[in-house]
Amino acid sequence: MKKIGIVSSLILMGNILFAQSIDEGKKFLYYEKFESAQKNFQQMLTKDPNNVDAAYWLGQVYLQNSDNRDTAAAKTLYQQTLQAHPNAAILIVGMGEIELMEGKTDDARNRFEAAINMTRKRDLADILLAVGIANVDAKAGDPVYAVDKLQQAAERDKKSAEIQDVMGDAYRKMIDGANATLAYQRALDLDPKDARASFMIGRIYETQGYGQEAIYMRYYNDAIAEDPNFAPVYYWLYTYYYQRDVNKAREYLNKYVAVADQDSKNCYAEASLLYVSKLYDEAISKANGCIATAGARPFPNLFGLKAYAYDKKGDSLNAKKSFEEFFAKVNPDKIGPNDYATYGKVLLKFPGMDSLANVYVDKAVALDTVPSKKIGYVKDIAKDFYDKGKFAQAGEWYGKVLKVDSNFGKVDLFYAGYSDLRAENYKTADSVFKIYQQKYPSDLYGWFLGAHAKQGIDTNDSLGLAKGDYEKIIEIADTTADKASIKDKLIPAYRYMLAYHYNIMHDKDSAILFNDKILAVDPTDATALKTKEALEPATPTAPAASPAKKQ
Repeated sequence: MKKIGIVSSLILMGNILFAQSIDEGKKFLYYEKFESAQKNFQQMLTKDPNNVDAAYWLGQVYLQNSDNRDTAAAKTLYQQTLQAHPNAAILIVGMGEIELMEGKTDDARNRFEAAINMTRKRDLADILLAVGIANVDAKAGDPVYAVDKLQQAAERDKKSAEIQDVMGDAYRKMIDGANATLAYQRALDLDPKDARASFMIGRIYETQGYGQEAIYMRYYNDAIAEDPNFAPVYYWLYTYYYQRDVNKAREYLNKYVAVADQDSKNCYAEASLLYVSKLYDEAISKANGCIATAGARPFPNLFGLKAYAYDKKGDSLNAKKSFEEFFAKVNPDKIGPNDYATYGKVLLKFPGMDSLANVYVDKAVALDTVPSKKIGYVKDIAKDFYDKGKFAQAGEWYGKVLKVDSNFGKVDLFYAGYSDLRAENYKTADSVFKIYQQKYPSDLYGWFLGAHAKQGIDTNDSLGLAKGDYEKIIEIADTTADKASIKDKLIPAYRYMLAYHYNIMHDKDSAILFNDKILAVDPTDATALKTKEALEPATPTAPAASPAKKQ
């Protein structure tokens, strides 16, 4: 019995040490210290290649490092370990997560259900949690299914703050901020030191706009107070102040560096502060140094930073090259709409790249959830073309503004139509000014520029296409007391009507009438004075009557 007791004690002690090693690695993962977590689990597997839990969590390190995700490494690890342990439920869940990432949703669901069904009740909460994590982390994951499994896990382990955290993440994926906040709050009730829960509640409030700053900043500060070693909150605050207050950004960056793994992400953050300070050459040099010392997998955003810096310097060739490197290395989920839009603008500087540029700007518009930003991506390109006198391209892009912005106004319509007018794309300009006229029927600009577009189509005015637009200008002018204030539009309307009646209708009297109208507005109009002489030659003087003969 005594020997059995000693052996049992050793087994128990081994389980405690084992659990502590897994917990230590999970804690590194919680802090997003991916290098430390990876080393921890790799050392465990080196000591015991049959440790399926260490294999599962090492795979999670590869998958949860969204900045430098290595799905291939996780897949290989899970497949190889499953060959030796085909009934390891936790690895079956891991392979299900890989299948979700590959878009094989039915296969993944079958694996999850198989893993749940083969698991003993005492271990079921861990497997249900893993299923929840998989469906939250994978883009193709089902958050509703995740919530269902996590609720089952919470019933079995009522003391797990981790389950509530992941449930909050699932609700966030469903864009259900209210239930996400409740889940994170339950996590805090279970573990008042759960900094991540406070941080995520802050993130939810931040999505509601700058007006909630006092609330979300309170939660971010709560996270720091709850666990000063929780690195993600410092990095988030560094990015928050990045373009608001470079000194505050540096303050939070320093705090982040003090508690985070020392990797190329830190190096990137330092380089980015040079960029935001408009020290573009220094930022590029720093980024190159970070890449050179980072090893096989440098932080992908370093290439993006170089792309932006080169673009600011006007070096389109190197900006294009750096963007291509960035897109090739970064997790696609981490590409933001501004990345696509800026790359699109860069591509437009190269002949023959217009179609590809359109693709990337369209991606930016589709991805961004803020309407004003969607409009801004397109409008920036349109304005750039307009300022450079490339009116055909400007007209095309201002036309896109009208499609993106359902609340477009006079200015948008003016630039869209006027750009087409300057580019001699008269039919397109005419269609834009028809919209202008319908939306602002009393505004002279719409009718005046619309008339010019129609005259562009009717090259010698032989069809009288602009007649209706000019008549509308005259109609509006008839209600205007000070006609001299609008003579730049009214006189061309009268002049067109004069020519229309004289050349097309052969109505000299009406032509004279409109010429007189011009002179009524501007008695010194040289063209009208000459026209008057031509249309109304001086009446010949009648011969004097013969003197009466004397009787």
